[in-house]
Formats: sequence, structure tokens, C-alpha cells
Amino acid sequence: MSLAMLYPWLKAVHLAAAIIFASGVLAVAMLLAAMLADTASTALLARAVRRWDQVVTGPALFIALACGLVLAVNGHWFDAAWLHVKLVFVMVLASIHGYQAGLLRRLVGGAALRRRRSMPLVLICTTAIAVLAVVKP
Repeated sequence: MSLAMLYPWLKAVHLAAAIIFASGVLAVAMLLAAMLADTASTALLARAVRRWDQVVTGPALFIALACGLVLAVNGHWFDAAWLHVKLVFVMVLASIHGYQAGLLRRLVGGAALRRRRSMPLVLICTTAIAVLAVVKP
């Protein structure tokens, strides 16, 4: 089976993984924005969200990156400016995810954190990535 025949499937897996990843990052951003106090329920919720992040959101990032790399190589897009701009937004979103993972780890450990507001940046990055991937300006 050729890569051309697999292209629609690879693109669908890439898109599904990207949606799952972005949803996970946004969910953690909402949780961190809602944290008001250091309570036992906060630590319990953080533990559940951290487990979800490790089992679902993190792997979705790697699947999206791997499929995206294959798509970019197959499409000969590495010379395209839109891809370079998109990759900047992808790296920002991945960095936010890493930062959130550290915050979740500290919350599970019982640390009190001040509110974090990364939702606008997550939404901006996700929107920019989608527009650049679809329009390819």
C-alpha cells in the first residue's frame, strides 16, 4: 500500500490526535484557572486530570507530531512559510502543555498555586494552527 493511499487516513489520525491534544491542554487550562484553594478535593481532581494528561493528552501530542511530520515530508511543505509559522504555534502549545504538566505534578503533591490563565493563549494557538493547516497561505 502506497503512502498516497494512506494519506487520508494519516491526515485523519493527525487531526484526531491534534483535537484530543488541544482539548486536553484547554481542559487543564480551565482547571488551573478555577483553582481557588489548596484543598483535598483540589489534589484529588488534579490527580485525576494528571492521569488523563499522561495517558491521553501526552500521547496524542506525540501521535499528532509524528503524523504531521510524515504529512509534511509527503507534501514537500518544509519550504513553505505557513508550515514554519504553524510549527511556532505548535511549539508554544506543546510548551504550555509541559508547563501545565509541571503545575499538575505540584498540585498532586499538595502545593498551593496561584491561578493560571493560559486559556486565551491556548485558543489563539489552536485557532492559528487550524487556519494555517487548512488555508496554507
